[in-house]
Amino acid sequence: MTDDAPTPRSDLVSKIDTSVPHSARIWNYWLGGKDNYEVDRAAGDAYCRVFPGIVDIARASRRFLTRSVRFLTEEAGLRQFLDVGTGLPTADNTHQIAQRIAPDARIVYVDNDPLVLMHAHALLTSTPQGATEYIEADLREPEAILGRAAGTLDLKEPVGLILSGILGHVPTGEEARTIVRRLMEGLLPGSYLSLNEGIDTDGEYVRAQRAYNESGAIPYHLRTLTEVTGYFEGLELVDPGVVPVTRWRPEIAAVGESQSLGQAGGVARKP
Repeated sequence: MTDDAPTPRSDLVSKIDTSVPHSARIWNYWLGGKDNYEVDRAAGDAYCRVFPGIVDIARASRRFLTRSVRFLTEEAGLRQFLDVGTGLPTADNTHQIAQRIAPDARIVYVDNDPLVLMHAHALLTSTPQGATEYIEADLREPEAILGRAAGTLDLKEPVGLILSGILGHVPTGEEARTIVRRLMEGLLPGSYLSLNEGIDTDGEYVRAQRAYNESGAIPYHLRTLTEVTGYFEGLELVDPGVVPVTRWRPEIAAVGESQSLGQAGGVARKP
């Protein structure tokens, strides 16, 4: 638990701006969720008119999260997870995936969005043997995140760091790489990184993202595959490396699912 007193719901509501679209709410809309507003649905539909494949990207990214957390729990044997940039709760959140396999798993979620905080109670469920916690913190303050996460996680044991579609909100790839490095520096050898981000391999995707960024919403920056691969510098990549998320240890490919999706991801171990 943190030492901060819970923010009153009325204060959180006052911080939610429904006049401009918000990436977490649009992502929720594309995933079939209900935690979004008309402005988000309009922006999501406009995006789809330019690049219909974005819905596939959102869903494939979620499936990648499921497969990677399952791998980290079953094969890597991790029992602790730090999920930074949680977003709005949907089906199969990190703690649900991990605790189905290991009921004693402990998960800390991190976000700084008032709407996510309002829905944090949906994340703060756990098996009796394990634990989940939510902390409000800024991605750009890795040491503060690690310090507060230590209230729930044992940082003297390996941790699985989850960064799912969050680093694109960092203005430059260099700054994003530094954030990843600082987070991993605070974790023990034997810890893992699971990361996926949008990449600029499709011209329609690039145009749709540019229009979204000009809408007044918080920008999201597509990276090159080389930049995304660079986030894993100094770590030992798990096969098959950094690839389109549909190609990362797929189970049964979804009907019509693109194998060259504009979302790349990978999992790597800290030596």
